[in-house]
Amino acid sequence: MRILLLEDELMLQNAIVEYLTTTGYIVDAFEDGEEAYEQIHKTSYDLFIFDINTPSIDGLSLLEKLQKEKIHIPTVFISAITQIEQISKAYELGCYDYLKKPFHLKELTLHIERLLKMADIQSKSMVKLSKMYSYDLEKDRLLFDNVEQELKPKHQQIMRLLASNLERVVDFDMLRHYVWDDIHVDAATIRAEMHRVRQALKEDLIVSIKGIGYKLTKH
Repeated sequence: MRILLLEDELMLQNAIVEYLTTTGYIVDAFEDGEEAYEQIHKTSYDLFIFDINTPSIDGLSLLEKLQKEKIHIPTVFISAITQIEQISKAYELGCYDYLKKPFHLKELTLHIERLLKMADIQSKSMVKLSKMYSYDLEKDRLLFDNVEQELKPKHQQIMRLLASNLERVVDFDMLRHYVWDDIHVDAATIRAEMHRVRQALKEDLIVSIKGIGYKLTKH
């Protein structure tokens, strides 16, 4: 479990890092919002902890920037700010939780544990296809490095069907039923469409099962 912490009060930052490390988390800490932003694009994180008032990019602006880039990571804000406008903005931007300073470090871990349970429930709708690819069954979208990929409607249907049956064979009849609404199309037409889907992908995820159909294998 890797956490990125953005906190410019060094004493508090060090205390949080030490406490979370002893409880089993890996923590990368930053004082500067721009440096944190750059690191987020280099490393995969499970959780963000952001202060609001930080140099270069403040916590709210950083979360807003990440949301626009479709980087959706559970986020906790920690701040001494009590203005309802800024707290409301944090939640509007997609923050999961808010913790007012000062707080006990044990209280922070309780918030983290609750948040991760929430994220685990949501993750059941996310099918991991490879290191870079995943499919969000709830929102019906294919993601590459957490960025939504534009697909033609028929290709979207095909990828959803395959992702819903990860590691299982999807035969030609299933494809006819789900993608072509039970209209009889010959195997050659299906193979041609599958070829176009493969061309639209950045990785070779789809395996052909000769004479039967196709399946997605987890890489």
